Amino acid sequence: MENINVRFGIRVRKLRNQKKISQEKFANEIGIDRTYMTDIENGKRNVSLVIIEKIAKGFGLSVSEILERL
Repeated sequence: MENINVRFGIRVRKLRNQKKISQEKFANEIGIDRTYMTDIENGKRNVSLVIIEKIAKGFGLSVSEILERL
């Protein structure tokens, strides 16, 4: 099984693709750098709860909803 960072990155990428929005646009919308978003989606970042909350809100989800399918 992949580690949680990779699983979270896959989840974020899937949700972003469903929303049909670029990494750059989504990152700008939630107030983080595009390169940071790239690292998140590639499982290279240990994401803080603050960033998880920003990402969840960007998708119109709660923190628990974005984490529930990991």
